[in-house]
Amino acid sequence: MGPRLQLCQGCQLSGQVTGGLPESDYSARKRARWLTEQHHVSKLASARGGADLATTADSRVRAGAPLIGPGFVVAIAYVDPGNVATSTAAGVRYGYALLWVVIGTTVLAGMIQYLAAKLGLVTGQSLPEAVRDRLGTPARLAYWAQAELVLVATGLAEVLGGAIALNLLFDVPLLLGGIITATVSTGLLVMRDQAGQRKFEHVVVALLAIVGIGFLAGLVAAPPSDADILSGVTPRYIGPDSLWLMVGMLGATVMPHAVYLHSALAKDRGARASTEGLTRALRTTRADVATAMSLAGLVNLAVLMLAAGALPAMSDVDCLAEAHAAVGEHLGPVFALLFAVGLLASGLASTAVSTHAGAVVMSGLLHKQVPLAARRLFTLVPAIALLTIADDPTRTLVGTQVVLSFGLPFALIPLVILTSRRTLMGSRTNHPAVTAVVWVVTAAVIVLDAGLVWLTVTN
Repeated sequence: MGPRLQLCQGCQLSGQVTGGLPESDYSARKRARWLTEQHHVSKLASARGGADLATTADSRVRAGAPLIGPGFVVAIAYVDPGNVATSTAAGVRYGYALLWVVIGTTVLAGMIQYLAAKLGLVTGQSLPEAVRDRLGTPARLAYWAQAELVLVATGLAEVLGGAIALNLLFDVPLLLGGIITATVSTGLLVMRDQAGQRKFEHVVVALLAIVGIGFLAGLVAAPPSDADILSGVTPRYIGPDSLWLMVGMLGATVMPHAVYLHSALAKDRGARASTEGLTRALRTTRADVATAMSLAGLVNLAVLMLAAGALPAMSDVDCLAEAHAAVGEHLGPVFALLFAVGLLASGLASTAVSTHAGAVVMSGLLHKQVPLAARRLFTLVPAIALLTIADDPTRTLVGTQVVLSFGLPFALIPLVILTSRRTLMGSRTNHPAVTAVVWVVTAAVIVLDAGLVWLTVTN
């Protein structure tokens, strides 16, 4: 009875493992070993699943990485010397009163830049290419002529800004400073041709960081009061004398050549392979544009507030050189140096970017591929020629931004029409509210331009 009882007890113990089925001690040990192995396999599968998730996340980051950068390249156009001049003049003449203009135009610029990038991502065409396919030869050549005029004004502003910065830093004559700025920016373009677009983007982003540090440092050292900021963010019309600056600030912030360039930079990002890839690309592009334009807007706000704080409103100081001197007197020589370095980096980077935009315009509208270094000469000659006859460099800078505002409707009207067409964009067409906002902005630009012409003629 003893051995049989022990056997029955063993059967009961093994039954706990096998779910009540009697088996030998050997089978019980085998079953326990199998369960242990299954437990290890389950742990390994869980670990592998986590690794797969990490790999998937990492692959998504790598897939989105090429889409980060175009927004920052374009953002350098929004902190070019023309922006610095208009924001400085606004702060000097009207204190904090035009802060709302900078904020509003920056938001609008972000919306427009996203539409330009979306056009390139969805259609695989830049805005100039899309316009070319829909215009006859005479209209296409006329469109190209106005775009080139805008690019000449842009090139003048950026060369002049670099020249002013070199004059402030090293007392270099303006003409020589303009030639140096053009030469260095041409070197950046040669580097892009040899090292590739991504390296060029890295250099431009580094210069953008220098611009940000140069102009934000003074604001951090002497921040404005809350009351000053609140007084400036409330929209108000100061008078007809401010219209020149408001139109200039609009042209300086919502820039036609930046719209052309962004559509071209986005189209080559290879996001149209699948619906999921395009959705991810558009989402990443929104983040890219929002971050870059926020930084550009912050820099422009800093320049305006720095001028408003360092100089009394409505003062006679009306040029970058005097503003630079006032910053040095108000905050110290270190911040004056940072101001000049930021202006120089702005001139160098934005000159290279505008030349890149010129190549996009010429290639898209005329079907002519021109090396970027040669393209630099195309706008350099008129810019240097105008530089020799500029009596007031800062007012000339503001004037170039006014010219940009006149070219803005030629970029916005086809952009909003094309991105609203379902036959072209499919399900990626603009939301009706977005279309309405851009049409309102376009109409406002036309009205402001007309008002400025009327005031100029009658005065």
